[in-house]
Amino acid sequence: MKKLQYLFTALSMLCFAMPALAQSSGSAAMDLAPIGVGLGMGLAAGLCGLGQGRAVGSTTEALARNPGTRGQLMTFMIIGLAFIESLTLFTFAMIIIKVK
Repeated sequence: MKKLQYLFTALSMLCFAMPALAQSSGSAAMDLAPIGVGLGMGLAAGLCGLGQGRAVGSTTEALARNPGTRGQLMTFMIIGLAFIESLTLFTFAMIIIKVK
């Protein structure tokens, strides 16, 4: 865990080193929007994928234990997956709005 913390610290220093050390004599500021877009969409898609995997795994385990509850479990699983997927779509929409 400590190594991961050092990695993210080093990456954040590398991302912001260029604007911090830039000369002030007429140089344009570096646009960090593409980096933010990439990080935001990557985090949203990755974490929503993990959430969907856990939801489907838990539903499959519940169906293996009690197959009689298939109808109710499937309904709740589909609704839950729709909510999880909507988080990624909302993030995508916010990124599109911000970039334009």
